[in-house]
Amino acid sequence: MSQQTYAIEAEGLRKRFGTTQALAGVNLTAREGTVLGVLGPNGAGKTTAVRVLATLLRADAGLARVGGFDVVTQAHEVRRTIGLTGQYASVDEDLTGTQNLVMIGQLLNLTTADARSRARELLTWFDLADAAAKQAKTYSGGMRRRLDLAASLVGRPAVIFLDEPTTGLDPAKREDMWDVIRSLVSEGSTVLLTTQYLEEADALADEISVIDHGQVIAHDTPDGLKRTIGGSRIEVRPTDPDRLEDVAAVLAEVGQGVPETTGRGRLSVPVAGEEALPVVVARLATAGVALTELSLHLPSLDEVFSTLTGHRTQAEEDAA
Repeated sequence: MSQQTYAIEAEGLRKRFGTTQALAGVNLTAREGTVLGVLGPNGAGKTTAVRVLATLLRADAGLARVGGFDVVTQAHEVRRTIGLTGQYASVDEDLTGTQNLVMIGQLLNLTTADARSRARELLTWFDLADAAAKQAKTYSGGMRRRLDLAASLVGRPAVIFLDEPTTGLDPAKREDMWDVIRSLVSEGSTVLLTTQYLEEADALADEISVIDHGQVIAHDTPDGLKRTIGGSRIEVRPTDPDRLEDVAAVLAEVGQGVPETTGRGRLSVPVAGEEALPVVVARLATAGVALTELSLHLPSLDEVFSTLTGHRTQAEEDAA
């Protein structure tokens, strides 16, 4: 395995708990300064893989390096390199927000002054400055989650493991967290992000690995994964709803299937590639059909996830 290109490398990781094979030969790589999204249904092995990479759990077999250090023989160096936020907030509820972060800074050998300065910076960054002097037990669930995220960044880690970091955050705070992740990467950090929110992976990840039943079943860029389950779709909305039949006729000629109504006066059809778009535009113009909307898009990550794993996405579960 190369020690130069990748901040995270795992090869053939295996881990069994009793009769359950949690990891069945997982391979993962993340290039320096990028976000690796790790997707999978509950019980797929995502958290187990993170715990192995973060030196909290030893694999039964396989090799892994983080920041160039072996997670078994150089575990201490790995721990000095990483920040980790698990699925559940783990702050000390009897301490204030400031005290939690200062304590972690001191454990990381920062001076008290430097630890307090870093705590103020992070509390401001995570919109917790007004609650800095309050005990964490008084925080809402979302506030505790943000404090936990801040705690993982006190030491300015080069590699950051975020295991479903936005669980429990409202949509606005989730997007704030996305901005934090982008800022971390722009400053050179590498992030491994596990999530069941597919729009999160689409918005943040440079590459995505999909894990199911303890194995990586797909790995590619977000767009590359979308292309694995089929081509693009063209969606059209005529200005005059009475021209829907004319639009349907054109799409039936150019597309690869029967045009479908997608709501609000739109029609959609799968196409072989992006070269179909100018053909549709030209034929609709010849037919004198004015358009309000016209788009060409790949399948969503939700469709990819459902196709690859046979599971519903978190968004679908929430809506059920």
